[in-house]
Amino acid sequence: MKIIQRTYSMNYFWPIISVFTLTMTLSCQSEYERMVATEMASGEQQDSLFLGIQFGMSSKEFYAHCWELNKKQLIKEGPQNMTVEYKLEDELRQEGHMYFYPDFKDDKIHEMPVTFSYDAFPWSNEASLDTLHQDVVQLMEDWYGELTEILHPEKGSVLVRVDGNRRIRVFRDPRANKVKVVFTDLNVLLNEDTSVSEET
Repeated sequence: MKIIQRTYSMNYFWPIISVFTLTMTLSCQSEYERMVATEMASGEQQDSLFLGIQFGMSSKEFYAHCWELNKKQLIKEGPQNMTVEYKLEDELRQEGHMYFYPDFKDDKIHEMPVTFSYDAFPWSNEASLDTLHQDVVQLMEDWYGELTEILHPEKGSVLVRVDGNRRIRVFRDPRANKVKVVFTDLNVLLNEDTSVSEET
């Protein structure tokens, strides 16, 4: 009879212990880590980036797609042929450009660093880094939705959005008077056993 009572007691308290453990785990996580955990647990797959480019494209598919965009005069080769250049006319308060070239893992796009700049840098006082940052943040929110601010140990204030596996980070690059946006496939990042923290 005592054994039955003891088993009943453990069954009674087990849900309480589980909830307590989960609460403690979540409380130790930052808002960013909770965001990543929630989005990854959703199973949502968001591979779309911009201009029809997607995570998972092979290098051959990427070059063929860019060739088609180039024929339509939507993009061209960037400086020293190291990036792809896309002209921004109406998207920002002043004319500017975005430059991009993907990182490949096993010949598949898994990350896309993008750099934004005003054409008027550094001659116009109105073309400040703060103004550019505001414009790029607004553009990213128009394209993808609201961003969340986190504090990065090296980059300072970084704005982040996570949708399923797609992470978007926006931050200033004061040395170059540019704003950078990095798109990352968290599926690849997690498969590499890399810590998904505010330091990444």
